[in-house]
Amino acid sequence: MEYKIPSDGVVVKNARLAVAADLRRKKILKQPIAKYDPKTGKVYLLHSDGTREEVGETRRARYSERKR
Repeated sequence: MEYKIPSDGVVVKNARLAVAADLRRKKILKQPIAKYDPKTGKVYLLHSDGTREEVGETRRARYSERKR
């Protein structure tokens, strides 16, 4: 039996649906949702009551430019 490999569009569509379903589930269960602000490079948790809690920060250097 021959298996067909799905196109990238199908995989991307299913991934987006899975993420949307997980976000809906988190809102219903009142769990915090992780967000990223690309302008400031900060990572924060958005709680159901509207409060934001900063949990981290991204590095601005590329992986190959980081010092070991």
